[in-house]
Amino acid sequence: MPDTIKDPTTATKLVAEALGTFLLVFGGVGTALFAATFPADSDGNPLGVGFVGVALAFGLTVVAGAYAWGPISGGHFNPAITLGLAAAGRFAWRDSIAYIIAQLIGGALGTTVIVLVGLFGPDGWLATAQDGGFASNGYGDHSPGGFGLGAAIIAEIVLTAIFVFIILGVTHTVRGTAALAPLAIGLTLTLIHLISIPIDNTSVNPARSIAAAIYGGPAALSQVWVFIVFPIVGGILAGVIHRALFEPKGSLPPDQSQARVPDAR
Repeated sequence: MPDTIKDPTTATKLVAEALGTFLLVFGGVGTALFAATFPADSDGNPLGVGFVGVALAFGLTVVAGAYAWGPISGGHFNPAITLGLAAAGRFAWRDSIAYIIAQLIGGALGTTVIVLVGLFGPDGWLATAQDGGFASNGYGDHSPGGFGLGAAIIAEIVLTAIFVFIILGVTHTVRGTAALAPLAIGLTLTLIHLISIPIDNTSVNPARSIAAAIYGGPAALSQVWVFIVFPIVGGILAGVIHRALFEPKGSLPPDQSQARVPDAR
């Protein structure tokens, strides 16, 4: 008699969300802090990966996490995605709070591990990283390119909406392409970072923003509300629009009530 695969429990899904968000934050923020300008005392920066490397790091972590844990939890790793999927009718609203809590815990663990590594780093590394905002999101004086609050708001709404639109398209069980969905999602996140790192260090993910702001100091904490509110606005807006335009009432297959990255195995 062939073995049957049981549906994952709620606890298993939440662990998967926490692990995926941990990977996203540890990989992306860690690259920004450890590798973007390495070595720090070199004006020529011969080894540092720069903006492009950080963008790729965020994209690659999503690809890896989606393949590893997407078939378990859906691979959201982001409160804005969870709420966007709920608005699109792809995820149960009642499960959103637990997912978001798991994501916030996973993200905070990611930056905490970075801090632990920094404790054993070169003298002054951790203090310098924290004085520099710990790769937190910001606007005005805390924007890499000096962009103001309005630019951050527009970028976060539009880019998060684009991200959710892509996710909803590529994970559709009828129209989507299962094996390539994580690649499309990861490449989209890479593109988003290439566009917006100079604007506000790129959020599109409240869990990532909160995780960095915890160690980023008073300025990061005072501005983090922008990167909580407006990615969520963008995600929900995309979910509502996508549902109205592409998935009219009655068009969703029965198994689309819980959106997940299709199992590519």
